[in-house]
Amino acid sequence: MPNLIEMVSSAFNTIIDDEPKLQLNIIEASYCWLYYGIVKEAIAFEEAGLNTTNDDELIGILNDAIKLCSKQAKQLEQFMRKEGVTLPPVSEPKPFSDNKVIPPGVKLTDDEIANGLALKILAMAAKSSLGAAECVRTDMGAIWVRFFNEAVIYGATLKTKMRKRGWAKLPPAYSPPGV
Repeated sequence: MPNLIEMVSSAFNTIIDDEPKLQLNIIEASYCWLYYGIVKEAIAFEEAGLNTTNDDELIGILNDAIKLCSKQAKQLEQFMRKEGVTLPPVSEPKPFSDNKVIPPGVKLTDDEIANGLALKILAMAAKSSLGAAECVRTDMGAIWVRFFNEAVIYGATLKTKMRKRGWAKLPPAYSPPGV
């Protein structure tokens, strides 16, 4: 069975090659600026999480998230520089620290780290889907669709691991009146 993402990407690339290149509009530039800020701040949070947890599974989850966010940030930064979009101010990379020396009142719990990460991934999925829906340029739309797919795939894996570990915050079940 062909890979759906590859098929969609191939279709976008065919369209992109045939279209004249428009100048990036203000909405597209704004989404680039916002999304770049989201992924760079997610990396800072993930690095802080690595500094505060000693859970091997959570460390793996955070390392995967850093790889995803770093890859997307690099791709978007190259695109923004090429298009002349100013990069937003972002947090500096976090230096490595020993989690044993962080005071308990400051240290995030594994539950807090996992749920904070889930919120960052959710923000990435939401912003990339809006970017795809509101952009005019097809090449920009292809970037947003790829970023959205990557965030959703990572998010689904994260959700499964969070449920397994008891970190997922689940709302109560819905019981319709009269049942």
